[in-house]
Amino acid sequence: LQMALRRAVLLLRRPATRFPHMRAHSTAAGAVKSEEARRIEEEAIKSVTPEKRKQLEALLVKNAEYKPEKIAPLWSFLGSSPHERGETVDLSQEEILALLETEEEPVMDALFHHADSVTSRFFGAKIHFRGLLEFSNVCQKDCGYCGIRKSLDTVHRYTMMKREIIDEALWAFDTGYGSIMLQSGELPVEQRLRSMEHVIREIKRLSKEREAEKTGKPVEECRGLGIALSLGELDREWYQRLFDAGAHRYLLRIETSSPELYAELHPADHSWHRRVECLHNLRDIGFQVGTGVMVGLPGQTKRDLAGDVRFFKELRADMVGMGPYVLQEDTPVGQRWMELHPEHKDPEGKKRLQEEAFELTTRMLALTRVVCGNVNIAATTALQAINPGGREIALNRGANLMMPIITPLKYRADYQLYENKPCIDEASTECRGCLTMRINLAGKQIAWNEWGDPPHYFGDEAVVNN
Repeated sequence: LQMALRRAVLLLRRPATRFPHMRAHSTAAGAVKSEEARRIEEEAIKSVTPEKRKQLEALLVKNAEYKPEKIAPLWSFLGSSPHERGETVDLSQEEILALLETEEEPVMDALFHHADSVTSRFFGAKIHFRGLLEFSNVCQKDCGYCGIRKSLDTVHRYTMMKREIIDEALWAFDTGYGSIMLQSGELPVEQRLRSMEHVIREIKRLSKEREAEKTGKPVEECRGLGIALSLGELDREWYQRLFDAGAHRYLLRIETSSPELYAELHPADHSWHRRVECLHNLRDIGFQVGTGVMVGLPGQTKRDLAGDVRFFKELRADMVGMGPYVLQEDTPVGQRWMELHPEHKDPEGKKRLQEEAFELTTRMLALTRVVCGNVNIAATTALQAINPGGREIALNRGANLMMPIITPLKYRADYQLYENKPCIDEASTECRGCLTMRINLAGKQIAWNEWGDPPHYFGDEAVVNN
């Protein structure tokens, strides 16, 4: 009740003209007619080569038509009466654990099928793009699993110029992306904060001007490009300044809801409790809060993962981003994982490990969708690193969001949080075209020029209709 009242106060305090994203059912930024959406899509697909097109068509993964009898094994397994199509289920940690552990294929098929129906209830067939701009790999953290941790002296460090960041953001706006994610390593220094304030304000100003020119609306009525941030743990005051500059989403992955496991993955000066405090500060300020975990970490149990799903629910996360743990050899966690899984050196052993990781991760996506309902859930790039059609399959198992990389090519190879990261050799235009085809093949449709705010942020029963 206290959380609901605090959210209501925050909504009432903000002028609608300054924070138009607070209007749950308003038309999205630069909303366009269907003919323009078709034009954008056709233009995107032109960049896909015939060879690439054949590869993508081989990944066709459209879900079968919804039929209640296909869901029946799930309710039987849970010992519950049948639920309605698209209905969320407040599963306990024990029930989630049982679904993570079961080897009954009909039950898993039913879970995936129901998760897709929950997604359809709240989002229809819409998939939102969030252009991912990795503007710096300089980081003060030394997380044991990360490919840009500060102690890795083999990493070439970079930070994009402010003008470069703004230009890439405007490219995303002009090509139909409703929003972007500005991501970097963690560097909480005043100079970085001031630079980000300037960049955010300029992106908002210039994209609003372009929207006004395109639509004929007054600038003050335009929303411009939606801006999400992923900059790590910062003081509350800094989060407030970034929010005031115009950002309205923030992704801070908890990595695991287990404080004990978190301590095993990080140096002693990294605090799980500090991270949770940051998540609560972000929510209090008014950000749409995103978090997430890695699946398959050494030392992680399925009970830990079941606890993660409950953590998302109890935090009231608006967005969840999670993917499989993908090996980064030059890290302490990578070394430990290889010791636990020596079979990864054998091609067949590696394939089996990847299949298991993929299955477990997509179960987590489906369970999060069924439990949390109308939140945004990302089909992460890491899924494609272990399964060529991974992101498409995820879109039919609970995900509704994709994050095409728009980082300039010259920087991409230096922002590898894990090995074999996809899309580091594709230009932004190629990546956009490839993902457009992938989404079409998955039986979904891209919501061009929409911010893609999660209905969850506006109330538990809200349904997206923009």
